[in-house]
Amino acid sequence: MQVLKLAAFSDGDTGGNPAGVVVADELPTDAEMQRTAALVGFSETAFAAPAGTGWRVRYFSPETEVAFCGHATVALGAALAQQQGDGVFALTLNHAHITVEGRRNGSLVAAALQSPPTRSQPAPAALVAETLALFGYSAHDLDPRIPPALIHGGADHLVLALKTRSALATMHYPLAAGRSLMLREGLVTILLAFAESAQRFHTRNAFASGGVLEDPATGAATAALAGYLRDLGWPHGGSIDVVQGEDMGMRSLLHADIPATPGSSIRVSGSVRNMAD
Repeated sequence: MQVLKLAAFSDGDTGGNPAGVVVADELPTDAEMQRTAALVGFSETAFAAPAGTGWRVRYFSPETEVAFCGHATVALGAALAQQQGDGVFALTLNHAHITVEGRRNGSLVAAALQSPPTRSQPAPAALVAETLALFGYSAHDLDPRIPPALIHGGADHLVLALKTRSALATMHYPLAAGRSLMLREGLVTILLAFAESAQRFHTRNAFASGGVLEDPATGAATAALAGYLRDLGWPHGGSIDVVQGEDMGMRSLLHADIPATPGSSIRVSGSVRNMAD
């Protein structure tokens, strides 16, 4: 099968998070999709096939199926725009119905997803303490304005907000221990965030649950973070910008529009570039 390779949420013609995209007449078998994702080796590969007036979509990391992946969805939106023409495409996921938009702009494609509904709740103290120990942080490193929380925007994440950018830059953890914690708690990623301002964040996403130490751009976690900021009453002014992947040498830019209605979908947008084989 043909696998397209695109980098979602790129910084112009550099950076972004690589994703595989397969657009086929029918979805391959589970085993074929898992094998393909492992061979591609990116954090996620999206598989799409026509279904009614939209597309049936599934996501696989190199090790497991993922319910929802933001950067692979944005990459899929770019692929569909390149194949089908600019437009808004309805997607049926395993547990949600969403849309993705793709608009061609020279060598890049502007793409945006509408996330599933968002929700958040305070993180249990024991989980926070265990996670801080995993990353070598202490409670003193946390930003008290954004308490640790379990957040959801199509997938489940734990968010820890840090007081300083330098603390974010030192992020490290043992992959096996991180994987064990995430799988036990049902977390897709652990999101570490630093608020440079009310509307500009720097983030890093540990993705040991999928066998990857870190993702350079994470649309699902950005949607969940935006929903949580709305729940908190954070002064976001209707949107946030997120810089991710900088510490990996894969600077990525994400924008999230935050409507006022609690729990409503978040629009996450950015640019997509084709990757050379």
